[in-house]
Amino acid sequence: MTFAPLLAAPFAIQFHVATVLPAALLGAFLLARPKGTPAHRLLGKVWLVLMVATSVSTFFIHGIDMAFGFSPIHILSLYVIAGSFKAIAAARRRDIRAHCAHVAGMYFGGIVVAGLFTLVPGRLMSTMIFGGASGLQGGLSAAVITLLIVGAGSLALHQGGWAERFNAVLRRR
Repeated sequence: MTFAPLLAAPFAIQFHVATVLPAALLGAFLLARPKGTPAHRLLGKVWLVLMVATSVSTFFIHGIDMAFGFSPIHILSLYVIAGSFKAIAAARRRDIRAHCAHVAGMYFGGIVVAGLFTLVPGRLMSTMIFGGASGLQGGLSAAVITLLIVGAGSLALHQGGWAERFNAVLRRR
């Protein structure tokens, strides 16, 4: 692993990484811990600020130019920004189920799915993690990252209530 590509990257990318990494860790912590506590409310606000800052920063990153400098990843950014407002509104009206679904969806889409896109060969995070690694190092790095992504994705799906919804759909058939 080398940080050289990140240190040589434009400020927008450095800012993006500086906000998304703590958002990923804090989000997993919040999804795994008890809900509704004062600490959960405070850290949830911090997490939302990090997620919105991360999302806004993507509009200054144009590495994949599919349409006017934007890519499908930018749709996830819009989803996270809109989801932040929806999550806050749901929490304020005490609709905890909707709040959980919005937050879990933002975590799954904005952290897990977008995180997978960063590992495509040639992208900065892929170069940082796998660039220059031997076969064994690269394989171990890939295994660890796979476990982290699967774990984070499973946590988000469970907390969002998606497993119950999926099972309910299957039971109707």
